[in-house]
Amino acid sequence: MGGRVRGWLVAWLLIAAAAHVAAFEAVRRVFLGTVRGQLVDTAALDANAIGRRHIEGLVDTVLGAVTVLSVAAAIVAIGFIALARGRVALAGAATLLVVGANLTTQLLKHLVVRPDFGVDLERAVAGNSLPSGHTTVAASVAVALVLVLPSQLRGLAAVLGAGYAAVAGAATLAADWHRPSDSVTALLIVGAWAGVAGLLLVLGQRGRVTPASSPNRLALLMLGLVGLVGLAVAAVAMVLTDRALTGGLAGTDLATRVDLLSRGRLLVAYAGGAAGIAGVASLVMVSVLLTVHRVVPARDHRPGPAGWPARPAAAAPVSRPG
Repeated sequence: MGGRVRGWLVAWLLIAAAAHVAAFEAVRRVFLGTVRGQLVDTAALDANAIGRRHIEGLVDTVLGAVTVLSVAAAIVAIGFIALARGRVALAGAATLLVVGANLTTQLLKHLVVRPDFGVDLERAVAGNSLPSGHTTVAASVAVALVLVLPSQLRGLAAVLGAGYAAVAGAATLAADWHRPSDSVTALLIVGAWAGVAGLLLVLGQRGRVTPASSPNRLALLMLGLVGLVGLAVAAVAMVLTDRALTGGLAGTDLATRVDLLSRGRLLVAYAGGAAGIAGVASLVMVSVLLTVHRVVPARDHRPGPAGWPARPAAAAPVSRPG
């Protein structure tokens, strides 16, 4: 990889990490720091009571799989895959991604303050729930696997990983554990740490490197489409829910507005929250898949100037008698 290409890659990774941080702050400000944001978020959460009994088993299975022991096992497995491929730096960066993202989430849970506007009195005593720890675990493990797996498997791993992260985020909503904004911010934290991990890998590269096979275009297309459609659906649902809460119900008490929404309005809010989680999970994975073939390059054994790896010399032909 030439110096100019490496410079552009470093700039891109810095911008990507900063963009995820900025998006996190925007979501936090809107859905925690404003009355309208809290109302929309609470409407999506309250709608989980509709049909919950039909998916309760699946939700328990998904969330029950996320334990301290499972996280430790995932970290060991990720490190083992990277080391088995002879990538010590990659093992360290992938581990840093998982540990850093999850520690950041736990720290922010205690630092972020949720103002009490009287919107959700039942859950006010619980305080802040942003970001979601379960979603952070699922997304960080998924992204780390995309980094350490061979290039031939990355496209499939990215699609499955984004799906798993989205399901985990939606499951916390269905279980009445987290609002949509909690899962969205968790995904953005993982995206930011993916940029940091990629930056460290690029800065640690020495000599000439060759990119791995180009990004999986089909996976990028699928994830990009799901991401854009998911965000579009979420935006429409938020607008409709906001109009219902601040239009005809504007004269009612904040604590009762969500309770007065019709079943149809609640389902729209719930669908919008789930679509937003799926959309952000897909786009975070797109940002990783776009650069992973250069962040984790193929090994280069071609001959070059002094200090670069050289192709092993071919064995001299063996002369045989007769």
